[in-house]
Amino acid sequence: MPSGQDVTGLLDDWSRGDRRALDRLLPLVYAELRGIAARQLRHEGAGHTLQPTALVHEAYLRLIDQRCVSWENRAHFFGVAAQLMRRVLVDHARRKAARKRGDGARRVSLEEAAETTTPSETPVLALDHALVRLEQLDRDLARIVELRTFGGLTIDEVAHVLKVSPSTAKRQWRTAKAWLTRELAAEDRS
Repeated sequence: MPSGQDVTGLLDDWSRGDRRALDRLLPLVYAELRGIAARQLRHEGAGHTLQPTALVHEAYLRLIDQRCVSWENRAHFFGVAAQLMRRVLVDHARRKAARKRGDGARRVSLEEAAETTTPSETPVLALDHALVRLEQLDRDLARIVELRTFGGLTIDEVAHVLKVSPSTAKRQWRTAKAWLTRELAAEDRS
């Protein structure tokens, strides 16, 4: 694994407009991004059509489109990558759900529709809905979940990104997990 200083130096160069720095950065962070993607997709269950490599590539394409980002360090980079992976997964799940709801399908009568069952939400959509609700209550808690769950960041890295102490990050992570567990369980019951 490359040192944080190597990655941070390349991010600084990229922020200043050096496109070659981006070319040197990708090989340094690719394996870690792919590991994050693989962990995310493990939670999606069997039959998920998005592969880790495709998730990394899509997130990377969105990442290089970021304009005027002043990269602070490696943890900041992976925090932004986490947000982008979340968006890719959510967009993918929404497209899949739209197809299941009949995007492009034949029209049916109300009686026929009443006889069919609605497919349940995919886990990433349920988590995204819960995160949106959590963000309305406490933006920092939602950000911690995003960084830990979608970005694979450690508590220390989260603390650095959010500019809080590791003990504060750990406490907020426990709070966020408890809230999400309750919310997702309530959603399953309804």
